[in-house]
Amino acid sequence: MLRIGPYSLKNRLVIAPMAGVTDRPFRKLCRQFGAGYAISEMVASKPELWQTPKSMRRMNHDGEDAPVSVQIAGNDPQVMADAARFNVSHGAQIIDINMGCPKKKVCKADAGSALLRDEALVARILEAVVNAVDVPVTLKTRTGWSTESRNAVRIAQIAESAGIQALTMHGRTRACGFDDGTIDYDSIKAVKAAVNIPVIANGDIDSPAKARAVLEYTGADAVMIGRAAQGRPWIFRDTLHYFEHGEMPLFPQVTEVSELMQSHLEDHYTLYGDDVGVRSARKHIGWYTEGLPGGDSFRDRLNVLTETTAQLHAVRDYFSGLADRHERLPLAPYQPTTLLN
Repeated sequence: MLRIGPYSLKNRLVIAPMAGVTDRPFRKLCRQFGAGYAISEMVASKPELWQTPKSMRRMNHDGEDAPVSVQIAGNDPQVMADAARFNVSHGAQIIDINMGCPKKKVCKADAGSALLRDEALVARILEAVVNAVDVPVTLKTRTGWSTESRNAVRIAQIAESAGIQALTMHGRTRACGFDDGTIDYDSIKAVKAAVNIPVIANGDIDSPAKARAVLEYTGADAVMIGRAAQGRPWIFRDTLHYFEHGEMPLFPQVTEVSELMQSHLEDHYTLYGDDVGVRSARKHIGWYTEGLPGGDSFRDRLNVLTETTAQLHAVRDYFSGLADRHERLPLAPYQPTTLLN
């Protein structure tokens, strides 16, 4: 069983930290469906941003199962160390360092995956954070800055030497962004062979079959699922079933999805408030209804609603009508992008 410091995770499935997506309500939902571990959205490391509404929401861990893991990002070792201490004082039980985000605004600040160009700075940041807190520190990174400068194994060895207790490796370079380039599972396999800390494989894991294939090929200790869980949090339950039985379960009943959406939305509104909540919930509802009959026209109607009660009623009515025609979600079976690149 995968361990991170004193914490034994209940399985090998992790929900990825995704800014604007994996907030507390969504993390809790993924955990309910079987994810063994969840990492928060990226929290700003600069102290002047800690009291903003966005940061305060991201640091709200009420009702979350242990271990509570918080991701921080930045490029200054002392600032990152201070951010780690601050988040531990506010409930973080694991600190995760982001050196994998490829977004331009993050890389322009020489943070995220931009740090992979400076291995000495990587070491200083990791050592500063590890020495600052008494909780496990983990790292999420990529295979390198570009295909010409892959340094995944060296970064992994630097991380292990610094005291990092688990490593998530996304199998793309920064230059590949989120979609470009095939996933380099060979680099993940090489990293796993080069270090003795747990390695979590990440990148295009979009089906239970793909999850098992990646685990078997790379030897990784766990897999991290990201975009495939958007609107489909039951992918964790399906994957655990596939691991145990070697076959896919039936898709959820329409009534089950309707009920979980109502619960998800109510939790979402509680965290964000009505005004922000009704707007930020639209993307989740869009993902839930993607590929379903009448989903496009439903989303057009939904996006003009400005009150939470109207949004809830619209979702309930849509799924009630769907349940009249279908017992289970009428979706195509999981189709992995490729079984392995």
